[in-house]
Amino acid sequence: MLDLNATFDNQPSASDDAQTAPPATSHATPPNLAFVQRHNGSTPQDIDRMLEILGYDSIDSLIDAIVPAQIRLKQPLNLPQPLSEAQALQQLRAIAQKNQIFRSFIGTGYHDSITPPVIQRNILENPGWYTAYTPYQAEIAQGRLEALLNFQTMVMDLTGMEIANASLLDEGTAAAEAMSLSLGASKSKANAYFVDAGCHPQTLEVVKTRANPLDIEIIVGDWKTFDFSTPVFGALLQYPTTTGAVCDYRQFIETAHEQKAIVTVAADILSLALLTPPGEFGADIAVGSTQRFGIPLGYGGPHAAYFATKETYQRKIPGRIVGVSKDTSGKPALRLALQTREQHIRRDKATSNICTAQVLLAVMASMYAVYHGPAGIRHIAETVHQRTVMLAEGLKRLKFSLGETAVFDTLTVNVGSADTIVQRAAKNYINLRKLNDTQIGISLDETTTDADLMDLWQIFADSDELPFTLNEVRQLAATSDSNLAKSPLRRQTPYLTDAAFEQYHSETELLRYLHRLETKDLSLTTSMIPLGSCTMKLNATAEMIPITWPEFGKIHPFAPKSQTRGYQFMFQQLEAWLAEITGFAAISLQPNSGAQGEYTGLQVIRAYHHHRGDNQRNVCLIPESAHGTNPASAVMCGMKVVSVRCDKAGNIDVADLKKKAEKHAEKLAAIMVTYPSTHGVFEESIVEVCDIVHQYGGQVYLDGANFNAQVGLCRPGDYGADVCHLNLHKTFCIPHGGGGPGMGPIGVVQHLTPFLPGHSVVSPHSETHSEAIGAVSAAPWGSASILPISWTYIAMMGAQGLTEATKLAILNANYMARRLDAFYPVLYKGESGLVAHECILDFRPLRKSAGITVDDVAKRLMDYGFHAPTMSWPVAGTMMVEPTESESKAEIDRFCEAMVAIRSEIEALEWGEVDESNNLLKNAPHTAESLMSDNWDRPYSREKAAYPAPWTREHKYWVPVSRIDAAFGDRNLVCSCVGMEAYAEETEAEDFDDDFDADF
Repeated sequence: MLDLNATFDNQPSASDDAQTAPPATSHATPPNLAFVQRHNGSTPQDIDRMLEILGYDSIDSLIDAIVPAQIRLKQPLNLPQPLSEAQALQQLRAIAQKNQIFRSFIGTGYHDSITPPVIQRNILENPGWYTAYTPYQAEIAQGRLEALLNFQTMVMDLTGMEIANASLLDEGTAAAEAMSLSLGASKSKANAYFVDAGCHPQTLEVVKTRANPLDIEIIVGDWKTFDFSTPVFGALLQYPTTTGAVCDYRQFIETAHEQKAIVTVAADILSLALLTPPGEFGADIAVGSTQRFGIPLGYGGPHAAYFATKETYQRKIPGRIVGVSKDTSGKPALRLALQTREQHIRRDKATSNICTAQVLLAVMASMYAVYHGPAGIRHIAETVHQRTVMLAEGLKRLKFSLGETAVFDTLTVNVGSADTIVQRAAKNYINLRKLNDTQIGISLDETTTDADLMDLWQIFADSDELPFTLNEVRQLAATSDSNLAKSPLRRQTPYLTDAAFEQYHSETELLRYLHRLETKDLSLTTSMIPLGSCTMKLNATAEMIPITWPEFGKIHPFAPKSQTRGYQFMFQQLEAWLAEITGFAAISLQPNSGAQGEYTGLQVIRAYHHHRGDNQRNVCLIPESAHGTNPASAVMCGMKVVSVRCDKAGNIDVADLKKKAEKHAEKLAAIMVTYPSTHGVFEESIVEVCDIVHQYGGQVYLDGANFNAQVGLCRPGDYGADVCHLNLHKTFCIPHGGGGPGMGPIGVVQHLTPFLPGHSVVSPHSETHSEAIGAVSAAPWGSASILPISWTYIAMMGAQGLTEATKLAILNANYMARRLDAFYPVLYKGESGLVAHECILDFRPLRKSAGITVDDVAKRLMDYGFHAPTMSWPVAGTMMVEPTESESKAEIDRFCEAMVAIRSEIEALEWGEVDESNNLLKNAPHTAESLMSDNWDRPYSREKAAYPAPWTREHKYWVPVSRIDAAFGDRNLVCSCVGMEAYAEETEAEDFDDDFDADF
């Protein structure tokens, strides 16, 4: 077990100055400042009333009836005393100030950037953007979907590709996904993959990690000399290379295609404003990061990666695609297209386990392009390139030789002693990249100034006196061989030509555009979002404030650890707290999504078995009720999925589990189990389930999606789990951001700790882990800059507050279940007739009695101002509802009243009182435009459509589009802004064709 008060070598010590972080236990919180009262939504009086309705005299007696006694904690969590908001921010500020902000010229795909203040304030710091959920209910997500469509258009334009997705986790993940796509799509029978040595080191490592369990041979070599004598199914190239070279890959790609190999180019997105895009010189896939489009370094993340390819592979693209469809009035409308929640549908047949995107960061990057426009982006790229060429010419005048001639923003400098130069730079608060003993890498970015160039020259000259002036070097740069103006790879084609990138270049116009988009979306600023399994709880302002502090935002992920003492201290505290909360021996913060946490946990289990010589153990037992990402993750780890049945109550069928475990005893690697169950119940058999799997040599992977029901009550490490991932964007308050960012760290028992993921550039471990699996994320600590959110949450809640939150989440769910059960039967309950922190409402009988589907209810809820709960999962035709502890009884009652009112509308259908096809539910949602139409042909009043409940008169959320035709969008896939105009024309033509067919 981690020591809660353990120290790192570089932890702030008592001898440090006054900025040293005080111990987390140093303050008691005055009752009037207790954050827990602000996080938890209901008052003591509300709690008493809910308990009275449920028939319990205390919340503890309710919990005793729900959570199995055998797994209950016997003593409170050992966490520091809670801090007030002011105290937590003060303490975290002291920790942050232990980070040193150096000017970074390290590069490797990470660059300092300038976040336009209008974007920082109105997107990154705006709860209207960061508290929205994944746009599965497209009608109430048109704002962020439009921003994501801008993102896709930006990527397609700059890469020259035909289709792009709505972002991935990071560049390394995107490259690994490209390898997987290539393996499945290539007509080559080869099982080897070529990666050029010029790729960024972290990308190479993530690709190797992904390849290992699939037995893919990774061939690292020089693209100029690789002759394809060894057949490969694909290749990965960097453009420009990690050392700065701008290479002409056309002949290599032609040869690769002759060998039926699929070629991926990892391209710097800013460079593509000046360089020929990958799509124009034959690449099949383009991947990369959009971090330098206004996203802070953040010690590695979160950043939005991009993935673009040819239309041929549109149904194989990982992640999400925003597509253009139309609503019932024929108006263009946006939605997630093709493979929405593919993992939950296809399970072990899915092409990827990635079910998220970095939406908030993709929105920021897209708005950076919108704000600057094509001319602004080109100017930024040209300025960066010009200063790079100037730096090169100055270094030549100082008698240093350089690497490749053609460069964009990165130089390789040959020196006598790299260490000497790096140390000299560090004394001037500058970080350079040491490539080897005699070579230095220098990467410039949009923040680089002429003064920075002077400082760099003086460092290399070891003198304040230079043998040239800035103007002399500027003149040399204009005619230099390094200038891309002379390159045959100079870009000739236009980009960012859509109107969105031409209209909003003043702050006033962009501000209004952002606000228009924001008002189209329903977020937690509007109403509760009661999504089962997604835990849409409060993202407190105090938790969010630190993420824009420069002490966290302006740190390169490969900066020396000696400069990141604040981050290291925060990591250790957070790891210790999470270990205490979960009962595990160690935590890895590297996985940067829940799906990646699943993948990492299974990789750790696989490595453990192989270390013991049990290479044959590859069977993963997965209950039928499991999250769809579970089987997809298992397959990605080279495992064979064997399904375990559930009984009529929705619990794991223990008899079937015993049978399957015994049958596969020699090959059993793991079981993946969600707890509380996916059906929203604390299964009494969980300890027995763990014991059975251990008996036959397997490990227990516990999916932590429902951990919000366990904090302070029970710990997976105590009742038998070996590894568990935690969704910090659920239980620990990192906001969903419209569909990302997320974090999915894992906890493991002692015998699995040596196998936690490492990193080849900066080790995340304080000691050597020789058995560590490779990096699963591009950065050592994943999306490090959002970890302060979870740190602040735990620090302000304390052990008692966290436990109270869990109890209240369970109380709220049971209160809601009791109120709605008579109208929509609760499908699964525990032995006590109660649920955990969520419940499943059954709508299937309504299809028979009234012709109403769960979709109809979801759309009608929009008229009441609510986001629908999770639909048709894990059981088709149902809704999974989770109110969370942050919602007040008043808000829960309001949602219940909406659901009851909708049930009365359905009842009118059951009695034949309204038209079965032209009614309030089938026509929902109702837009202002439809209500104002002169052609109102509906047999109910506009008032009933628009104002179905009293609160809608006080504050009305207006749905911007009516119900969207999903099938049309998939049949006519358009995923760029330019396509919207083409779509409008296509729709007119299609309408004409429909009329023609009707007449004849």
